[in-house]
Amino acid sequence: MHKLRHTLFILFFSATVLVKGQAYELLHHKVDSVVSSAIQSEAFPGCVIYAAKGDSVFFLSSYGHHTYDSLRRVAVNDIYDLASVTKVAGGTLAMMKLYEEGFYNLDDPIGAFVDGLRNNIGELTFREILSHQAGLYPWIPYYDESKKKNGKYRSKSISDINGSDYNFPLSDSLFLHKDFYLKIKKMIRKSEVSKQKSYRYSGLFFYLIPELVKSLTDTSYQDYLDYHFYNPIRAETLTFNPLDKFGKNRIAPTEIDTFFRMKSIHGRVHDEGAIMMKGISGNAGLFSNAEDLGKLFKVFLQDGRYDSAHLLNPSTIQLFTSSQYPNNGNRRGLGFDKPLLKYDSIRSSVAKSASFKSYGHTGYTGTIAWADPESDLIFIFLTNRVYPSRTNRALYDLNVRPSIHQLIYNYLDGQYSQKTYPVENTK
Repeated sequence: MHKLRHTLFILFFSATVLVKGQAYELLHHKVDSVVSSAIQSEAFPGCVIYAAKGDSVFFLSSYGHHTYDSLRRVAVNDIYDLASVTKVAGGTLAMMKLYEEGFYNLDDPIGAFVDGLRNNIGELTFREILSHQAGLYPWIPYYDESKKKNGKYRSKSISDINGSDYNFPLSDSLFLHKDFYLKIKKMIRKSEVSKQKSYRYSGLFFYLIPELVKSLTDTSYQDYLDYHFYNPIRAETLTFNPLDKFGKNRIAPTEIDTFFRMKSIHGRVHDEGAIMMKGISGNAGLFSNAEDLGKLFKVFLQDGRYDSAHLLNPSTIQLFTSSQYPNNGNRRGLGFDKPLLKYDSIRSSVAKSASFKSYGHTGYTGTIAWADPESDLIFIFLTNRVYPSRTNRALYDLNVRPSIHQLIYNYLDGQYSQKTYPVENTK
């Protein structure tokens, strides 16, 4: 009897493992199909897909090439420009820690903390701004606003001559003035603020976060993030200005710029505002591979812990990832994006199965990082859909990211598993 039960257990266990293996192969097949079709449609030249549940990274695959010339295949550890994912992996992260350390309250006006912000902008609260409820202007083309009517750049902005005052290279022939941030701040201060308090996505405040961190902590923004987050989780590739650490062969290029820098952007931040912050801002500028970004999002799902390190309080994560103004039709948390209040398959960047407790952010280069505490799932998609041009919207038209995200949920829900055969006559 004992031998019979043991034999039946082995058969049942083997069948279950086989079914799980078949389900995993089917998941890969379905994802491969979506990505292959997207690459053939030139939605992007290549990508890396990462999915983790709990402590297990169960999906990590690379597809395609860095560019359409197919000279360099994408590897799973390649580094991508995260674009606006920086808002949660950098800017908001710093704001979470500053909040925990008691430097500000969410309903404080930002003018009390950032020098020179007066009038309407200075009266806006951190809660309003971080949840995009403040009415701030969406964005400012700083490089264009720095030009005179004759097309030449104004003084103390951009020069075609490298020198002690113009010492940051925007390209091989354009150099940024060392104090250009003062002009950025002035443009933000003078920008229009809507009187109507409703959802209006804006990145303007995120340009001010490095100054805020420095003034409150006497530590640079980059060092603050490294010390409190990136170093403890050993996220080496999660960094600004990656060419300072890595060769171009590790980094996927982005756009071939035909209107500002007039060159292929490779290893420097794609976002025009962030490059005029010398590559370091709360709005954009971070680069990372999938695994290191996944480590950071594990901190969020593990109540602020990573191994033995305690990096954030669970209550802080809960607060910042919760919608602040849902009754105003605003889905956003504090810095974090959330699923649409009513799912729309055309507009959504995430799967229909993503719970409303889930959160993350997308990036203009085509990236997304998303965490779902209900299913303990992290989904990361890194790509360079702006290569060679930002005008390509096929990534969105084909619904690539939500489609892959949904396939992963279907796998976790067991939809790809065949039923195991029944075990009978156990007596």
